[in-house]
Amino acid sequence: MSNLALRTISGVGFIAVMLCGLLFNQYVFAALVLFMMVSMMLEFYRMSMNGRHPVSKAIAIAAGVVEFALLFCYFNWGMELKFISLPIILLMAIPISAVLSKDRSHPRDVAYIFTGILYIAAPLALSNIIAFKGGSFNARLLLCFFILIWSSDIGAYTVGKLFGNGKRKLAEDISPKKTWVGFFGGLAFCMAAAILIMLTGLFDFPWYHCLILALIMDIGGVFGDLFESLWKRQCGVKDSGNIIPGHGGMLDRFDSTLVAMPLGAIYLSLMGLL
Repeated sequence: MSNLALRTISGVGFIAVMLCGLLFNQYVFAALVLFMMVSMMLEFYRMSMNGRHPVSKAIAIAAGVVEFALLFCYFNWGMELKFISLPIILLMAIPISAVLSKDRSHPRDVAYIFTGILYIAAPLALSNIIAFKGGSFNARLLLCFFILIWSSDIGAYTVGKLFGNGKRKLAEDISPKKTWVGFFGGLAFCMAAAILIMLTGLFDFPWYHCLILALIMDIGGVFGDLFESLWKRQCGVKDSGNIIPGHGGMLDRFDSTLVAMPLGAIYLSLMGLL
């Protein structure tokens, strides 16, 4: 099977799983996001630390899972908000674990562990705020966020491939194939997708908020992609993993989302639209 065929088949399957997780019910959504979180954190820690500090890594992943679960319980069943701070206890166990570890030759690993929590676990845990917009589960807004991100990726790849040869690079030392032509192509596709989503009624915001949201999420997605590329270059790896045949790891697929989604949610919240 050719690489293109493999990428196409796995890409279609990936989109089908995402649609099921976002549109079926809140429990499938929770299972999907938790799987994404654990997979991405494992990939990030494997890139950064190999097999060092397994206990601290397990505590960090547990803290992310617990935080997501508590926010899910708060929005889904109205659990008391005071319990949301419980994962902080787990976070305090990380430096204790590092001190008690027999391997103290890589103290910077503790910074990597906390980076994984902030970079991966926190945005995914906060996805509950978007998924439960209005007080009940309705992940259509979250799906719209993904459509904007995917549209930006498709536009950047297509326009960059067709018209970007020999053009000025976006960040050549991080990702040599990305060009400014591709960036503006991705932005155009993202804004067009925002308008189409508005016309279908999935976005109930004025047109100018849709365009501003698309701009913010496109730029956030580009920086999310470049940040992961920077990290992979520092770690000397091509892909974060191989869980999606032909596409790499979960972190490779959701690197844009980890920055774009929180920025989009913050904008809507500041404008009183979330």
